[in-house]
Amino acid sequence: MENMILFGESLNVISRVIGKEFKEPDPAKRNPEPIQAEVVRQKELGMDYIDINLGPAKKFGTELMPWVVNVVQEAAPGMPLLLDSSNIDAIEAGLKVCKPADAPHIVNSIMARPERYEKMVPLAAQYDADFVALMWGPEGLPRDENERAALAVELLYFANEAGIPNEKIWVDGIVTPVNIQQQQLMSLLNFQMMIDEIAPGAKSTCGLSNVSNGPPEHLRPILNQTYMVMLWKYGMKSVIADPLDKQLTAIAKGQRQDVVDLIWGMMDGNVPDIAGLDKELADYAKTYKVIMGETLYSDSWLEI
Repeated sequence: MENMILFGESLNVISRVIGKEFKEPDPAKRNPEPIQAEVVRQKELGMDYIDINLGPAKKFGTELMPWVVNVVQEAAPGMPLLLDSSNIDAIEAGLKVCKPADAPHIVNSIMARPERYEKMVPLAAQYDADFVALMWGPEGLPRDENERAALAVELLYFANEAGIPNEKIWVDGIVTPVNIQQQQLMSLLNFQMMIDEIAPGAKSTCGLSNVSNGPPEHLRPILNQTYMVMLWKYGMKSVIADPLDKQLTAIAKGQRQDVVDLIWGMMDGNVPDIAGLDKELADYAKTYKVIMGETLYSDSWLEI
C-alpha cells in the first residue's frame, strides 16, 4: 500500500500570523520570516507539498502570489506547491515564477463549472502544472456520487482535449462536515470507488479537515484520521491535512498499521468487540460508527 501524500494546509490567509503578511498591500512592509518558518516546519513535520491559500486575493493578488511563491521556494527548494486562490490572474502570476520541483506544481483548484474551467485548464496546460478537479458544479455541491461522476467526466474530458492527461489531475469529490451532511460522506466514499473506472490514471485528493468542521476542537483529529483511512481504502491518493496532527502523519506514512487494519476490517464487515480493544483503538472504532451513521452524532460519542 502506497503512503498517503500530504498537502500541508497551514499557509492560509485565515491564519492569524501568516494572514497578516498576506493582507499587507505594501511588499516592503511584508515579513517573509513567519512564512518561511512555517514552510520549514511543515517540511520537518512530513508534508510532501505546501498549499499556498490566498483566498479571494482580489486587490493585489497578482503581485502577492508570486511574492509568496518566491518566499516559499527560498525556504524549501524543490518542494512542490499548490496554488490556491479564486483569483485566476493571481494563480497565473504564481505559475510564472514556480521553479522546477520534486513533483509538478498543482493548481488548487478548478471547479466543474465551464466559466472556471474554460479559463483555468489552458493555464495548467501552458505551465505544465497538475490541477485539482473540484466537483463543485453549476448548482454547487453534487447531491450524490452519480452527480459527482457526471461532473468528473465533463471536466476531465475538457482537460484531456486541452492536452492534460488524467495522470496530471487530482479529483476532489468534496468532503462535508460529519455533523451536518453525514449522507454526503457515504456518497464521497462511493464516488471514490468509481474514480478508477471513470477516470483511469487520475489521482484524488480532498480537503480532509472539512469532515470535522463544527465538532469541538478535541474531536477534530480523530475524525480526520478515521475518515482519511476510510477514503484510503478506496484509493484516495492524498489529503490536504493539518501539519500539526502528528498522529495523522504517522498513519499516512504507514507507521500505524494497527489503526488502518482495524478501520479497514470494519469496512469489510469485521465488527470488533469494542470492549475488548484498548482505549485508543476503541475510539477509532466508535468514530468509524459515527461517520457511517451507525451511531447518532453527538459531541460525546467517545464517552459512550
